[in-house]
Amino acid sequence: MPSVTLPSVPHYVLPSVTKEELDYADLPVIDLSKGDTPEGRSALAAQVCDAMTNQGFFYVINHGYTPAQTERMFDIADVPFSQVGDEEKEKYAGTMKQTGSYQGYKLRQYWHIDGGVRDQVENYNLNRDVNKRQHPEAVRPLLPEIEKFARHNHFNVLHPILRLMALGLELPEETFVNMHGFDSVGETYVRFMKYYPRSEEDEAKSKNVWLKGHTDFGSITILYSQPVAALQILGLDGRWRWIRHIDNALVINAGDAMEFLSGGFYRATIHRVVQPPSDQRTYTRLGAFYFVMPDDDTKLLPLEDSPVLKRVGIKRRFDGDTEVPTMEAWRKGRTTAYGQSELKTSENDKGVEEEIINGVLVKHYN
Repeated sequence: MPSVTLPSVPHYVLPSVTKEELDYADLPVIDLSKGDTPEGRSALAAQVCDAMTNQGFFYVINHGYTPAQTERMFDIADVPFSQVGDEEKEKYAGTMKQTGSYQGYKLRQYWHIDGGVRDQVENYNLNRDVNKRQHPEAVRPLLPEIEKFARHNHFNVLHPILRLMALGLELPEETFVNMHGFDSVGETYVRFMKYYPRSEEDEAKSKNVWLKGHTDFGSITILYSQPVAALQILGLDGRWRWIRHIDNALVINAGDAMEFLSGGFYRATIHRVVQPPSDQRTYTRLGAFYFVMPDDDTKLLPLEDSPVLKRVGIKRRFDGDTEVPTMEAWRKGRTTAYGQSELKTSENDKGVEEEIINGVLVKHYN
């Protein structure tokens, strides 16, 4: 059978890892290859449950992508930024504030960070149905590979993780899987993301924060580990710790939707992006993600049938007078507001700003 010739794209050279001593978060490593048997899945479910109730983040290895495939995907991830001109980027810019959808470009300086400083990060977002909208000319030949990337993440990474999380709540394995149909109406998407170095003046004004501390608004976020240190998570002890790079590993975290559905059992962990260590500050920081949301019509109600929740209790984020939103309503509320709305300083938490979305208090951390 003849080999398939892939479209040629420039190679993106990832920087070396930092040599600085950083305070890294101690995160569990989940080996998905051990989940082929009921016994293996039970053991992994316990690991995931512990990770999601304590750290809120974990690594995944043996996820089915080779180092060469991951390297190729980072080459593809850079194309929307380095191979598309500013005029064409504007043509494919997203309309987040109007539609509550991130599809297309999130161009630089759209979000306000702090101290009058706006962001220096570009996103290019593609719905898992890559043909849902048009794309820049340089991206079009790569759509078959990007679609395969989306399918791999959805079926070979996301679904096994969702099954483990259902087992952790002592629910049927397909409980969460059934809320995340690949062909359902929803906004699960591939994101390519590129941070650019900032001026010393902007670093000072924003206290070296590139993206405020926040929770993701979906159910699960899949991040392909890359070497530029900048991602930090807020621990239960109130300390920010760095995420360490592991070659060809995935970094997984839960978002608001999973916290709502699990009655607070699985935490949507607060994380932020800050200026990299001194030996990496001249580099751009390229990321490849799969941002996951339940189907748009999913009501974000706690799964009260869970024997675990019956034992430990449910932490509700919605009061009795608040109508529980669908995933569509929640993502639109979060998307239109992020980096655009006026935030109020918290009266109780230092360094925290707040807003109300769909009747729920949402916090942002500086």
